[in-house]
Amino acid sequence: MPSASPLVLSDLIDALLRHTPGLVRWAGAIARRLREFNIALDGKSSGNANTDALTLADLTVQELIVAGLRDLDPIFRRCRIEAEEENGDLAAFAADSPYVLAIDPIDGTKTFRDHTGDGYGVMLHLRDAAQVLYSLVYLPEMGPLGTWVQAYGSTIKYGPEDTTVPAEVLLDSFAPLATRREDVSPNMYLIGFQQRDAERAGQVTEAGLRGFAPDEMPHAIYPLLCSGDFGGSLIHSPNVYDFPVSSHLVRILGGDAVWVHNGRSINFGETWIDDRANMLRLPGIVACAIDRHALQKLCELAKDWDQRRYVD
Repeated sequence: MPSASPLVLSDLIDALLRHTPGLVRWAGAIARRLREFNIALDGKSSGNANTDALTLADLTVQELIVAGLRDLDPIFRRCRIEAEEENGDLAAFAADSPYVLAIDPIDGTKTFRDHTGDGYGVMLHLRDAAQVLYSLVYLPEMGPLGTWVQAYGSTIKYGPEDTTVPAEVLLDSFAPLATRREDVSPNMYLIGFQQRDAERAGQVTEAGLRGFAPDEMPHAIYPLLCSGDFGGSLIHSPNVYDFPVSSHLVRILGGDAVWVHNGRSINFGETWIDDRANMLRLPGIVACAIDRHALQKLCELAKDWDQRRYVD
């Protein structure tokens, strides 16, 4: 039997651009509808409310996205898959591949479940061991009809939903964002410091930036990076389902995502399994910022903070 042809990145990106906007739009519509009901579930026990929130929508949306990726184009099955939840036909995808498709079915589950804002989103991205290669975020309730963020190559697309147009056509019509900015916001999102998120955010503010704990965030970080309202984040042991999208956007915008203890750019070959939250994470504390001076300031501030996520 002849060996399979090499997996070509440009073919994979083309398939993602063609198929995933419609799939994510459908998933977002399901999420928006399910939010009308009491669908909270038990299942995670890390002790942090933002991490442990779980709903039937997470499971339903993931089931849809996994099935869609499985069926829409055979090229997707040649990638590994990493999903925040454990359901769906995950076995249909490659056990070994240089490329990973990662899914966060409901980013911001606590906000989604508690009806405390419109910042939840449906997300997926493609990455290799070194970097993120494609990102797609759909926020079904941000704005009148929803909001999109898409990134690939040196391009970021950001704009409002219009359901009268096929999703891939709509995204193609968005003008790319300018990727170099003279004035970068000092606002920084902090999460992952367990009960110390607010304290750590205050320390970032004292250092000359402006720190925002999760409960203070006006929306999800991804559109805020695109709009210029936020300049980055400081996150303890970020998971590999949502955070890589931030790193992707920031790198396209001229910044970087680094480990604060050594200033080295993050990669996705160094991860650990958080058994308490059932998540795959990057180790330590990661600073992610568009402005290089802000990035250095975050590293200087947090380089000696405890790199352990759990200290009990």
